[in-house]
Amino acid sequence: MDLGIRGKTAIICASSRGLGRGCAMALAEAGCNLVVNGRDEAILAKTAQEIRDRFGVNVIEVVGDVADPAVQKALLAAAPAPDILVNNNGGPPPRPLGELDRKKLIDGVTNNMITPIELVQAVINGMAERGFGRIVNITSLSVYVPIPGLDLSSGARAGLTSFLAGVARTVISRNVTINNLLPGKLDTDRLRTTHGSGEVETPEAARERKERLSADIPAKRLGTPEEFGQICAFLCSAHAGYLTGQNIPVDGGLYVSAF
Repeated sequence: MDLGIRGKTAIICASSRGLGRGCAMALAEAGCNLVVNGRDEAILAKTAQEIRDRFGVNVIEVVGDVADPAVQKALLAAAPAPDILVNNNGGPPPRPLGELDRKKLIDGVTNNMITPIELVQAVINGMAERGFGRIVNITSLSVYVPIPGLDLSSGARAGLTSFLAGVARTVISRNVTINNLLPGKLDTDRLRTTHGSGEVETPEAARERKERLSADIPAKRLGTPEEFGQICAFLCSAHAGYLTGQNIPVDGGLYVSAF
């Protein structure tokens, strides 16, 4: 399917690897020019070059933490009039409630709520004036299904969801949409490494882990960044202009609800 966004410009935050990378690849395949972002300069450069080589689109790299106002400024300087914004950022590590002091709370809310709101503020009026805009926020299935220890991440992302739910209704008439993707268990680098050690798993350990994590998923497998990216690309497409303010789990059926 032609998504109708060839030649559009997309900013994809935290896109050097994982789900952000999957989104960048899918949008490049659809013909978008990209501004990509990541903290590791070497990994970001490798991803950007692979996108250029595979899809022949323009790719600008912006290194750094997207929560840093200077990095946000650089992203917007690289694409002053973006058509697409994909908000993404890593969440805080699991912690018991008693270990969350004031600084950790503020950092978590800054990374996963305030930062995406700031970027939406920066781009939404221009999108509305030009008559096209697609904003996709990568949140988490934990917005719907609480995960003990991830309370800070879940709370910040739920706050973002509620904050933008009303905003989404104010710009849909100008062909600007805001939607959220809620990833469940996807096969990203975070799940491919031994928890807490940073050591790459052996093939046998990886197989056992995947089987264990997939046991309660109706699809009986982990999702992939590539298929996640294709869903994101559709939400950014010309065909998705009547879909806004929605939370879409990408979880293989793990979240059980009839409505």
